Amino acid sequence: MAESDGLAQRLFKQVESDWRVKPTKATVVGVGAVGMACAFSIVQQGLVSELALIDIDKPKLEGEVMDMQHGTVFTKPVKISGSSECDVSAGSDLIVITAGARQREGEPRLSLVQRNVNIFKGLIPKLVEFSPNTIFLVVSNPVDVLTFVTWKLSGLPKHRVIGSGTNLDSSRFRVLLAEKLNVAPCSVQGWIIGEHGDSSVPVWSDVCVGGVPLKEIYPKFGEADDPEKWCETHKDVVDSAYKVIKLKGYTCWAIGLSVANLTDCILRNENKVVAISTLVKGLHGVETDVFLSLPSVLGRHGIDRVVMQNLTDSERAMLHQSAKTLHEVQETIQF
Repeated sequence: MAESDGLAQRLFKQVESDWRVKPTKATVVGVGAVGMACAFSIVQQGLVSELALIDIDKPKLEGEVMDMQHGTVFTKPVKISGSSECDVSAGSDLIVITAGARQREGEPRLSLVQRNVNIFKGLIPKLVEFSPNTIFLVVSNPVDVLTFVTWKLSGLPKHRVIGSGTNLDSSRFRVLLAEKLNVAPCSVQGWIIGEHGDSSVPVWSDVCVGGVPLKEIYPKFGEADDPEKWCETHKDVVDSAYKVIKLKGYTCWAIGLSVANLTDCILRNENKVVAISTLVKGLHGVETDVFLSLPSVLGRHGIDRVVMQNLTDSERAMLHQSAKTLHEVQETIQF
């Protein structure tokens, strides 16, 4: 052992020549409540070996990075870095976009649109420059419109630009139904499709428990004249975010877990069917360039296939109305 050897040379004996395995890397843009819930959920579940955080608020960003780094003894190994510049995201397999103006109490998601479009115009092209092979997962609201905006600004193929969409809405739907039926939420299969917001569509015809379609054994299920008022479950789903915002000022933990679920699907190539926002032109009779949520197969290359549900006429009409609502908003966007 030479006197000139440093601590590392004295501690370790090299067995193999130095080499590196390409890490699995994700970037979260925005370190507000939602962004940090996403980052925490991703790290806590051990989904990546590198995580980059980006935000223009440098002191808050530095504090969040340090706080998370100090807890990595208790997680699977992960390198956490942060910067206000987009170059920290270089080589990302997945970029989660949570940046943007926060939704105010009682404010419809669609009223946020132009404020957040202006933010995206200066952000998305730079991220693509540093990670041309990435997949974008848009979380910022209004998520369907901003997923469309990201697709337009990025120039990436449609299967690599997705929105978190109604993955969380569908979770809320299943949880509320499960509470009424006194079963675990994972035992209820049900979907909310369309807009992540006020015009979302509950697919009552597709709700099953234990493989039993509830509509078949109780035809009034989800109907307005149902004496048991199951239809109110959808209103509760739509009102959920507004209620949480009123009570605590913002939502974060549920969407963070939803994003971690989608991250897992992508980076581990699970090919799992999830309700996410995708380009729906040509599907279910929609003929405009809009992003809406449909059950989709999600894996390492993004969206692989869309499940073509056997929608009823009324469900299809509601989906078309959802598409019309979003397309009208898109027509007002100034790029």
